[in-house]
Amino acid sequence: MDIKEYLRAGKCLIDTFLSDYFSGEIRPAVLSAAMNYSLQAGGKRIRPILCLAACEACGRNSADIVSFASALEMVHTYSLIHDDLPAMDNDDLRRGKPTNHKIYGEAIAILAGDALLTEAFSIFAATVPGVHAESQMAAVRELAAASGMKGMVAGQVQDMLSENAEPDEETLRFIHRHKTAALLSASVRIGALLAGARSGVFESLSLYGDRIGLAFQVIDDILDIVGETEVIGKPQGSDERKKKLTYPRLYGIEKSRAIAGGLIEEALQSLGYFGPEADPLRGIASYLLSRTH
Repeated sequence: MDIKEYLRAGKCLIDTFLSDYFSGEIRPAVLSAAMNYSLQAGGKRIRPILCLAACEACGRNSADIVSFASALEMVHTYSLIHDDLPAMDNDDLRRGKPTNHKIYGEAIAILAGDALLTEAFSIFAATVPGVHAESQMAAVRELAAASGMKGMVAGQVQDMLSENAEPDEETLRFIHRHKTAALLSASVRIGALLAGARSGVFESLSLYGDRIGLAFQVIDDILDIVGETEVIGKPQGSDERKKKLTYPRLYGIEKSRAIAGGLIEEALQSLGYFGPEADPLRGIASYLLSRTH
């Protein structure tokens, strides 16, 4: 299959939903502007597309869950806004544009992130025809675990605590599994849950999500060193300057590449149960390994 076309179509679907959802009047207007600024700043929409692809792999029409998938992008965007704040990573550039707080100030950036996170859970709580209430509740719990104190928040705290620390493999894995892999993996699991996947199918997709989630961050760590600012959309070498705990810092570039490749291979192997219905997931895994931004 043409994975680039699949990703383009999925991105268009999510972009359209987000644009329509936030097109109405939101007061104060600066809140709407700040939320839309980061939501529409670009991004590959990998998390919502993974959710849709997992749903399709389970034999369900992914059009039924576009709202849930789009809400995942809202959670991801909230996390980026907050991560960029001076009190955290203190970044001035995101996706090639000034970060939210550089445009709207720290207070509005914090509140825009808060609003996006809360609105995402509002979407997850809304009744959707054809989606069983039990599956929907399980998806809500999955999202809460991935985005809260057992997921992204824990990873971000440990990431900040580990700046300037001696390289440590266990801590590094904790950061990556929580800060980045948690939401990526949850995106796959949520797609499967909303499709009503059987336990064996759900376990296979969970393993896939975990492995690509970890690989995604390893590749990000590598791109911070070898990528170009204009391509990766953020200052090249920022992790090194902040002495963050990363895979290249612990293992070097070449071993980090090998680790990422091994994780992607494990992700592909986990899909052995599936036929062509999981080709989008296979294509996404291969795409992530070769991405340049």
